[in-house]
Amino acid sequence: MLGPVPIEEWFAAEHPSDGSRLELILGHLHVTPPQDALHQHAMAKLAFAADKALGCACRADLTVLPGVGVRISTPLRTALIPDVVVVDIDSDRPLFDAENVLLAVEVWSSDNTKAERETKVAAYAATGVPYLWLAEAGTFKGYRLTGNGYRLEVQAEAGETITAPGPVPVKIDTSELA
Repeated sequence: MLGPVPIEEWFAAEHPSDGSRLELILGHLHVTPPQDALHQHAMAKLAFAADKALGCACRADLTVLPGVGVRISTPLRTALIPDVVVVDIDSDRPLFDAENVLLAVEVWSSDNTKAERETKVAAYAATGVPYLWLAEAGTFKGYRLTGNGYRLEVQAEAGETITAPGPVPVKIDTSELA
């Protein structure tokens, strides 16, 4: 496709069946290759930790979901597929609006360019996603949205156990992310 692609066309497009992700960033289609086993493992551990914390806090009104589409901005033609989200709306839908995302989680790999990382973080902040977790090679950073963008709340290296910010506090053992 040539030129900027609207979100509706991205949503209706045939998405890769090989595990690759087709995202829409500023009107341009962006394909990321299938995640390797380490990426999948970290993603699963973070989703499990968030789900467990929500259960312990009796927050049945929130749902943890892996790899779902999130409409970031129709005017900016951006739709992303975070590795994990926590949403505050019925999860029986194919696409979520950013306003329903309370936590977005990205597990970075060497395939994620600096520009892609910066664009995604800025997009989550611009649409008001209150919490953001970034993990890479056993490291973890947890952010909370403030008036000026994301503020780093907690940072940990592999082997540390921390409490991450989110709709409820979440205990993360970073040794499980490596």
